[in-house]
Amino acid sequence: MATDSNSLEGAERRRHQRIRVQVSIEIRMDEDAPPLRLSTADISLCGCYAETMFPVDVGAKVFMTLWLNEKPVRTRAVVATKYPQLGNGFDFVDMSLDDLLKVSEFIKAMAAEHSIEERSLL
Repeated sequence: MATDSNSLEGAERRRHQRIRVQVSIEIRMDEDAPPLRLSTADISLCGCYAETMFPVDVGAKVFMTLWLNEKPVRTRAVVATKYPQLGNGFDFVDMSLDDLLKVSEFIKAMAAEHSIEERSLL
């Protein structure tokens, strides 16, 4: 059976649920560089999108610290997307299992909180 190439248009291609939430992050081009402090627009188990006027080039590797409930979660990340004067999408790489669990728990808690807020608006 042939597939229609337009049937995938608009389909979700992300590997994990993404939630719209602002999280403070720090990005360093190398471990000893001063941090660039940003906020996420959204986050998932495997990455985030950060708004910045000065996005980094696609493919760049960075050191990232996410501040989840005022606790640091460290990872390395690769720039996956670049939108000039808007921001960057980052893929998390080389994150410890403990930190991955912290991100997962944070996303679940935020998703539950957003669901409660949406129901209260009805």
